[in-house]
Amino acid sequence: MKKISVLLGLLACMLVGSCAERVIVNREVESKRDGKMLLGTQTLDQFRKEPYKTWFDEEYNRYQINQATLAELKREKLNSYIVIVFVGTWCEDSHREFPRLIKILETLKYTTGKMQIIAVNRKKESPSGEEGLYNISKVPTIIVKRYGKEIGRITEMPETGFLEKDLLNILKRDHPSLFK
Repeated sequence: MKKISVLLGLLACMLVGSCAERVIVNREVESKRDGKMLLGTQTLDQFRKEPYKTWFDEEYNRYQINQATLAELKREKLNSYIVIVFVGTWCEDSHREFPRLIKILETLKYTTGKMQIIAVNRKKESPSGEEGLYNISKVPTIIVKRYGKEIGRITEMPETGFLEKDLLNILKRDHPSLFK
């Protein structure tokens, strides 16, 4: 009897279309305190639209990447890593670090389409609850993963003062023998 009910449940899911929760991409909400803000899974093009475009473009164009570190990063296959970024479009640290990260990744020809961008509210919450999976307490948080395992993260601001240096340090920890 139990097998029949399980089969009926599976059949019902197939008839309805899918049991999986659908993820809304590029959600924008309005708040009294912050005005328009992005919430949940986002594509990079959302940050190149107003009102986010102003702060994004300003920091993207202003940031000077450390060329020596960039040369070291180019030797590493960054495209073999997944980058997950938690941002707050209301957050000054996100306004500074997120455009810098994108400039670094684009300069390295990283496939930004495979990067996951999750925008959170002031409570550091997203509609699908991803912040809980990654224990997010501050934004921005940049997580670098390989083969499904987190190998490092940058929280709020880089320890060295430069995102590209912190990224390189994460990669060095993942492959110490490559950097001798």
